[in-house]
Amino acid sequence: MAPLQAAQAHAQAARFPELLAECRRITAAHPDNVSALLDVGALLSTFGFLTPARECLERACALAPNDLRPMVNLANLARDGGHHAQSRARYAALLASLPNHPVVRRNAVVSLEYDPDASDPDRLAAARAWGDWATARAGGPLPRPPFKPLAGRPLCIGYVSADLCQHTVGLFAKDVLQAHDATRVCVVVYSAGSVKDWVTQAIAASCQLRDVAALDDMALANLIRQDGIDVLVDLSGHTGGSRLAVFAHRPAPVMVSWLGYFATTGLACMDAVLLDECHAPPGTEALFTEPLIRLPQRLCYTPVPWMPATTPPAPVLHTGHITFGSFNNTAKLNPGVVVLWARMLAGVPGSRLVLKWRTFNDGHFRQAVLAALAGHGIAPERIELRGPSFHADVLKEYADIDIALDPFPFTGGLTSCEALYMGVPVVTWPQSRVVSRQTFAFLSAIGLPELAAQDANDCVRIAIELAHDTERLQTLHATLRQRMNDSPLCNAPAFTRQLENALIDLHRRIEREEKDPTTAHCHR
Repeated sequence: MAPLQAAQAHAQAARFPELLAECRRITAAHPDNVSALLDVGALLSTFGFLTPARECLERACALAPNDLRPMVNLANLARDGGHHAQSRARYAALLASLPNHPVVRRNAVVSLEYDPDASDPDRLAAARAWGDWATARAGGPLPRPPFKPLAGRPLCIGYVSADLCQHTVGLFAKDVLQAHDATRVCVVVYSAGSVKDWVTQAIAASCQLRDVAALDDMALANLIRQDGIDVLVDLSGHTGGSRLAVFAHRPAPVMVSWLGYFATTGLACMDAVLLDECHAPPGTEALFTEPLIRLPQRLCYTPVPWMPATTPPAPVLHTGHITFGSFNNTAKLNPGVVVLWARMLAGVPGSRLVLKWRTFNDGHFRQAVLAALAGHGIAPERIELRGPSFHADVLKEYADIDIALDPFPFTGGLTSCEALYMGVPVVTWPQSRVVSRQTFAFLSAIGLPELAAQDANDCVRIAIELAHDTERLQTLHATLRQRMNDSPLCNAPAFTRQLENALIDLHRRIEREEKDPTTAHCHR
């Protein structure tokens, strides 16, 4: 087995000491090989080893100062470590050097969603700039393709995503795709990702799935046209592997953004973004280039097959102290989050905080997080930092958490659903960004909007009051799963009918307006 393959095998099996040893051997044997350094740096970064990954990438930069690949990875590494100002500066420099690089442009836009200092106008302007760039690359604004009448046939929906696997998008989309009514809609799924697993297989068994990973934008747009898609739905936005640039080629008469992204695409030709009232309160229109369509809810949740059969009691009953926790991506951590969580810990004497993400594999990062909390009076012995686990084990670890804390402005999505389904209440602070309102939407769907704060002080109050109400905590731990199962949040067939209705209505309305422009009016 080649050294890099051996390192990858160790990583996949969670043999992290062996991974580090193998990576050291590779870099020692090839100290001046830029490709080897990039491969090792990417692998280490994927599994949370930020410091040795950074060393590899900085070495690659020194060896090949005109090779911008390590610079892209360093910008992402800064974001993953919560250094958002540094990440933004790196991407600004990269954009100046590589204005037409799709990955650089895409990452520069999505990174702003994690950045607490990026204003709403900043983020909208970056998305608009991307949309203008993609439109120009596609040959300028293109006319809408002709409609095919729906009379006597189902609506043909095409879904485009690189994440139709055991990924947040794949897990949320799987049951919707399976629940579509074939008498109402014909579904074609365009899978642009390289990972194929049980989720991919489940989707392929329920609808036509096309592997389009090898197709360029023009070829994919042509395939979509050949398939006669009526409504094309993007599930990625600007996230990794996105094929959003295909939409600038206008391969379908109606085009929509849904599920996989949490802000505007920036494309003027997109006909709608599908949200709900909780994600998009009045005024959200100003943050989007697309018209908004508000569904009764934005998505639905189905637990994975290996979800533990029951929810454990609140751990405070046997530990004698409250344990707060967050299993969110550490790219969502920032100084404001640290300050707020420290205030909660200070307000609940004896409480603990458990944080879990792959980046806690990295010793330097662990020390930085402990030092940040210590700077606000929280002793390191009150903090437990856990590295990555297999998904089944992650779910079991919710048994250690009394109250989950939501980061901001980028809140939990699937993470919050899983915490709630494991019986752990989540305290959140929704703000102006759509991505800050995900957990609020879930709590509203299950009848617990009181766990969503109005401001920072309210967020601290909610957490402290809940921590001191052991009886309520125990009731929540015992009843949250049933609340979810009984709510619209976990009703995939009902959600799918609402989605179908929205897409059919949108198609008919735009077709009607194209025939008679005097009927058009603002639907934002």
